[in-house]
Order: sequence, then structure tokens, then C-alpha cells
Amino acid sequence: MQQTMAEKILARAAAKKSVAPGELISARVDMALGNDITAPVAIQEFAKIGVEAVFDRERIALIPDHFTPSKDIKTAQQVQLMRQFARKHGIAHYYEVGRMGIEHALLPELGLVLPGDVVIGADSHTCTYGALGAFATGVGSTDLAAVMATGEIWFKVPPTVRLVFEGHPRPWVSGKDFILYAIGQLGVDGARYTALEFTGPAIENLDMDGRFTVSNMAIEAGAKVGLIPPDEVTGRYLQGRARRPYQFITGDDGAPVQEEHRWDVSELEPQVACPFSPANTRPVSEVAGTPLDQVVIGSCTNGRIEDLRQAARFLEGKKVHPRVRLIVIPATQAVYLQALREGLLEIFTLAEAAVSTPTCGPCLGGHMGILAEEETALATTNRNFVGRMGHPKSKVYLAGPAVAAASAVAGCIAPPEETVEVS
Repeated sequence: MQQTMAEKILARAAAKKSVAPGELISARVDMALGNDITAPVAIQEFAKIGVEAVFDRERIALIPDHFTPSKDIKTAQQVQLMRQFARKHGIAHYYEVGRMGIEHALLPELGLVLPGDVVIGADSHTCTYGALGAFATGVGSTDLAAVMATGEIWFKVPPTVRLVFEGHPRPWVSGKDFILYAIGQLGVDGARYTALEFTGPAIENLDMDGRFTVSNMAIEAGAKVGLIPPDEVTGRYLQGRARRPYQFITGDDGAPVQEEHRWDVSELEPQVACPFSPANTRPVSEVAGTPLDQVVIGSCTNGRIEDLRQAARFLEGKKVHPRVRLIVIPATQAVYLQALREGLLEIFTLAEAAVSTPTCGPCLGGHMGILAEEETALATTNRNFVGRMGHPKSKVYLAGPAVAAASAVAGCIAPPEETVEVS
């Protein structure tokens, strides 16, 4: 029986020879994670179950990243609850200020999520790890509690929708533009409870940072997971990182899929998602000139080193427009340190940007860049719903780091200058 990549991973985790879309299964979990919003609820629910220990102290990660460093007493207490639970149960992977990072950048960086894994996280953007070839999906806090106790979770096996990206992208066009375009074509529920599988030459030519960006936003089309078949690029990334053995699992040739879409990205412009939906996408040329008050470069979507390098290539020798606040947030401590070594932080600082310690912060309207009434921001984050970054009468546009950097300098949404040399 020919099976898709998602079906083969779930069959392995369920100890079955094969599974089929719509089938209910119980799967063994390879890694479970929670953050400072979701883990405290899971910890409280775990206490109600009555078990004395977690299923495996090495396969749970607790990462306070949404309000990091804690912005007030309430958030400090949330983190305190996580810290105490981690110490009580000997959780090996608890990462706090100074050692932490945004969870969906940190776990791959540390080699804790791997190809062929089943990963659940009490955060919707857990689908990021699909870039490594893992079946990774977001769950609720009560589900996380049950997994921490049992190491298992039930799934309905999703059908697969394959997205094939062909052609060679223009300068400044990145994985963020691929996924924004795809969401614009599919809609926010066009892939509801499916396994999106991203393939084609344009995907194969992306580095891992670009692939993480693509998989990260699969949920914005309603998908359960966003998978990219592992290959040599994946293997190079994992060399020296992987904490345990792993297996590349790919789909069988000819395995049936629910739908297949093909897009040639050769003429694709950088994309911008307009308020108030990630699916409300436009080519940057159609929204150029929209005045901005704030630009944010960072998040689990675009806070990795290649994202910062791309922004720095445009910002070097320039100044942020005096009307605009530019906030740059490296996704992890390691990314921060690498950016420091490469002189990127100096470029941002000389451009008059503010550089933050790793945090989700402004992405969810947490802190480090809250919008006031009637303010407009452009961000490299993943959502732009009403009130997402602050006041319900504020607006958020989404784009990649090149458009974000260009717009910070221009004072309005602006296409990157393609005359700038791109190495």
C-alpha cells in the first residue's frame, strides 16, 4: 500500500504497518513542549491526573518565551510554576532567560526535534518542525498534560495536500514569500486538517532557515502539519546537532493525495499580507507607500540568522526613517551571538534599530513593541488578526525580512532595491 510521508510517520508512531486518512490512531510522542502561556495550564491539569512522574524527562521541553523576560508579576508567576515543575520532575529541557530562545527556533537548533518524529506542542506553530520531516502539530494544554503523563496521543490521520513550487525566485524573494503566496491562494481554511507537503525545485533550493519559515505558517492555511521531505540540506543541518538517532521518512511515489497545486515562483514578487488575515496577500508593489509606525524583524517565523543577514544587507549604511520604530529580535541566544560576531547587531544599532533579547514579545502583543490606537506595523511574524500586536484599532502587515528592512528605511511599505547586491 503506497503511503504519503505523513501516513508513514504516523504508522511508525502507532506501531502499525499502514494507516489511512480518517483513521483514528494512538501514537507514541517523541517530543512534547509547552511555553509560558500554555504549560502552566498543562501543569495544573497534570496534577489532577494523579501520576507521580512524567513519562520521560528527556522528551519534554518547557520554554518560557512569550513574555520573556517576564513583563509583570503575573507572567513571573507563570514562569515560576514552570521552573518548579521542571525541578520537581527533573525535566532535562527547561530553558530560561540567558539560555532560552523562541521555542520553535530553539528546539531544532538544539537537535531535540528530528526527522520521522511525532512532536506535539501546546502552541499552534509547532508545525515548524515539519521542515525537518517531523509530524509536528499544535495541541491544547490538556492534551499536553495527558502526553506528559502517558507519552501518547490520539490523532485522526490527515489527508495530504501537496504544494509544488517550481522555478527560480527573483532576488529578495524568500520562503516567507512562498508561504504567504500559498496561503493567499488556499485561504485560511483551504487546507483544514490536512498534511501540507511542500515540494519542488524551489523548496529543495531553500536553506533550512527558509524551510522553517515555510512550515511555520502551514497552520495559517488550517493545516495540521507542514511537511518538507528531508534531504541533503536536512542532513547537513543535523550534523553535530542531533541528540539521538533519527530516520528520514519520505512518501512513496504515486501515493494518493487529496489535492496537488503547482506554482512557478520565477516571477513572484515579495508578498505582503494585509490586515486582518495572513491570506489577504498582495504583491509588495500593490501596497507600496502604506505609512508605517513600527517594523518588527524576528519571531519563530523569521528570527533566524539568515533572516537577520538579509535584513542587515539592506540596512547597512542606512538609517531607519525617523517616523518608524524598528525592533530586531534574534530568535535564540545562539542566533544573537552569531549576529554579534558577524557585526549584524552593530549594523542594526547604527541604523537606529532596537535589538532585543530573544522573545516572542510583540508577535502576540505581549511586550517589547505594543501598538497604540491607529498605529500600523509591518512584521516578519505569522499572524495579523485584529488586535494581534496591541490595540484593536491598530493594523499589522506581514512580510519577509527584506521588505521589512526596506520599509523601515522608507517609512512606508516598500519593495527591496534589487540593485543591491545579494550574495
